[in-house]
Amino acid sequence: MHAASRNALDQVISHLDTALWEAKENAGAVAAQTGAELFKVVDTLDGERALRIAVADPSSTADKRAGLISAVFGGKVSQATLEVLNTAASQTWSNPREFRTGLVTLGRRSLLRFAEGQGQLAQVEDELFRLSRILEKEPALTLLLDDRSADRNNKRELLAKVLYGKVTAVTEALALQVIGRPERNAIDDINNLSKEVAALANRDVAHVVSAAPLTNEQNQALAQKLERIYGREMNIHSEVDASLLGGLVIRVGDEVIDGSTSGKLERLRANFA
Repeated sequence: MHAASRNALDQVISHLDTALWEAKENAGAVAAQTGAELFKVVDTLDGERALRIAVADPSSTADKRAGLISAVFGGKVSQATLEVLNTAASQTWSNPREFRTGLVTLGRRSLLRFAEGQGQLAQVEDELFRLSRILEKEPALTLLLDDRSADRNNKRELLAKVLYGKVTAVTEALALQVIGRPERNAIDDINNLSKEVAALANRDVAHVVSAAPLTNEQNQALAQKLERIYGREMNIHSEVDASLLGGLVIRVGDEVIDGSTSGKLERLRANFA
């Protein structure tokens, strides 16, 4: 996202967070409704190229852009959502694509604020990570979800059947949104979304692969050690790979720490070669 769009998004995020704070006891309901409605607005913009261009046209005045938003979506979304849309349309975005991306980000943030109010933020983060791991082990399903030529509603229906009754409503809504608007591929997009959730809670993520399941005590001890190393709070996303034979492989951002038995053996073989 270009500088102008980043600044615009920061302004609208500030508006959204302030509005939710001012809603007080109704903040949860407002956040949930705003998130769902913003996703529907993006669906509309995706299907209306001329509208998508017009509401982010920098040659038009802020008042005209906001007026167009009100004319199209007034009475179709809640007042809270309309105010977010008007604030967004009043900003200067680098291009229509980044305006649309900004609305997606705002929709996600709204739903995550709802989850936060329900005490479900950590659960949503973990469920999204687990989903990305499940997809990695189900290549046939992932291939269908990554098919750019397939109807996005059909892909959403397919994933909804997989998720039904197994995750929170927020996790399902976020996952279906990602599948309908792919950026890279289903696995990476959903995994990156789980990292966004951690960032909202001011935490970083360590992806840990172990030869055997880690206990809660081991997870906590590892998180504390990584926090001392990296100087920031850390969430552990763990999975099991018996082929490691023992030890751990830890990834934080682009840095990989390979303390696995298989990794040590491979290095030994390389030294003797």
